[in-house]
Amino acid sequence: MAEGRDPSFDGRPHDCPGTDSNEAGKADACQGCPNQGLCSLGQLAGPDPAIEEIKEKMKTVKHKLLVLSGKGGVGKSTFTALLAHGLAEDETTQVAVLDIDICGPSIPKIMGLEGEQVHQSGSGWSPVYVEENLGVMSVGFLLSSPDDAVIWRGPKKNGMIKQFLRDVDWGEIDYLIVDTPPGTSDEHISIVQFLSSARVDGAVIITTPQEVALQDVRKEISFCRKVKLPVIGVVENMSGFVCPKCKKESQIFPLTTGGAEMMCRTLNMPLLGKVPLDPQIGKSCDRGHSFLAEAPHSPATLSCRNLIQRIQDYCNQNSPQEENMI
Repeated sequence: MAEGRDPSFDGRPHDCPGTDSNEAGKADACQGCPNQGLCSLGQLAGPDPAIEEIKEKMKTVKHKLLVLSGKGGVGKSTFTALLAHGLAEDETTQVAVLDIDICGPSIPKIMGLEGEQVHQSGSGWSPVYVEENLGVMSVGFLLSSPDDAVIWRGPKKNGMIKQFLRDVDWGEIDYLIVDTPPGTSDEHISIVQFLSSARVDGAVIITTPQEVALQDVRKEISFCRKVKLPVIGVVENMSGFVCPKCKKESQIFPLTTGGAEMMCRTLNMPLLGKVPLDPQIGKSCDRGHSFLAEAPHSPATLSCRNLIQRIQDYCNQNSPQEENMI
């Protein structure tokens, strides 16, 4: 990432040659940077104008939440859907989901919108709606088939994220929930950079109890701290299994290092709660239905509702009187 960008973002490579260098856009450090083309042409003398455009667009969005995890398969998209459905149960609350998992967009399937297409109006792209107060945008809506592979390099993925933030007609929204891919790479750097002037409430980090997941989640927490992205807290997903008949709880994943609770204690990080396994969650996601509505008495539903309430409380308590940087 070239110099001259948002000064609050300190995650840029240390070996960035800078916009004034003859190596701008040509050095090894420039590979994959969203500004590589502009730097090589000498066109990036100041901040990306899209950041200000996105700031204006995001003025109609009250709360912005990122759902993150360094590990794949821990349930980020599932939790994003649960959070969105839970918030949207209040018909006076406007909710939107932005899926920036460019190469593996699963939100259309989980939200029951597979096969839908994006429509364009005079004010930009229109989200696809699950309910009147729950809209969704995903690259999955731009593919001719759900089986199509998205084979894009970093700059094209970054451009897509920019377009989603700048060109979608989000309207007046209470909560924008951003579902991200695993890791701490292009998409994560881009979403933080593009929202740098629009203020993100914070990130919800998803993990499962076993150490192989926690290792990557620690990296995600480190990423958030480096880019000054507030962390609302950690959710331990698939945290045990409660038998629906005998009500006995079993640990499916081994707590070899104490699970998310011990990690949060060590890193001084809030643990928002634990969501137990429930086979109905997978069935609801496959059908594109709300698990919270289909299994209202499940221990997982009760846990999710407590988590959602904690996230709402955090957003309400941390709502600024004026816009600040991340």
